[in-house]
This record gives sequence, structure tokens and C-alpha cells, in this order.
Amino acid sequence: MDKERLPRWGWLLAGLFAMSIVAQLINQLVLHPAGLPRAYQSITVITLMSPVLIYVGVWYDEDRQHYWEQSQEQIVGDLIFIVAGAALGSAITLVAIVDMGLWPMLQDIAAMAVGFMLSWGLFWWRNPEVYRDLD
Repeated sequence: MDKERLPRWGWLLAGLFAMSIVAQLINQLVLHPAGLPRAYQSITVITLMSPVLIYVGVWYDEDRQHYWEQSQEQIVGDLIFIVAGAALGSAITLVAIVDMGLWPMLQDIAAMAVGFMLSWGLFWWRNPEVYRDLD
């Protein structure tokens, strides 16, 4: 993939759009028939979008390229932490607020905020050197 083909926001938008489609397919083909209520289907979207939000920046920024020199096991472990953090954070948030009577959009935004922040926090916790200022 050529970084110069699209600006950073273009890669981010394309990745988020692709993950949204994959998440909706999983929701419609697997989770909805299994009985997952609509209020909780945003967990899938948040979980699949969180690696895109984190890894596009790490991939695109030149000063963060040293991350890719780590072992594959470390990178896969980071990905597992990101996905688990997003799923756990968004699920806990939705379980806590789904019966409060908030608009579904506000519920989804709250779940996204907590899920994305927990996944990024876990990534940062495992890789603080990626975000250090190397002046």
C-alpha cells in the first residue's frame, strides 16, 4: 500500500468504512440470528474499527515506523489487546447505560468513547515508546 496515494485521513476513512461493512455483515449473518439485541450490535463495529484508528497512525507516521521492527508475536499480542479492550470497554458501557432511556445514538457514542479509549490505553501501555517525543 502506497502511503502517498491517499492522505492519512483518506486511509483512515477507507479502513473505517471497510471495517464497518465487515462488522455489519457479522452482525446480520451471525450475531442477529444468534439473538444479540440491536442495542449491543455496535460493540462489533467499535471492536473492528479500533485497530484501524490505532494502526493507521502508527503505519502512516514516519516517526513511529520503529514499531514494525518488533516481533510478529508482539504485534499480534498488541492487536489482541486492542480488540479485547474495545470489546470490553464498549460492552461494559452499553450494559451500564442501555436501560437508562438515552437515545441509541448517545449510547453508541458513549460506548465508542470508552471502547476506543480503553483499546488505545492498552496499546499505549504495551508500547509507550511509540508515543514518546524523540527530540
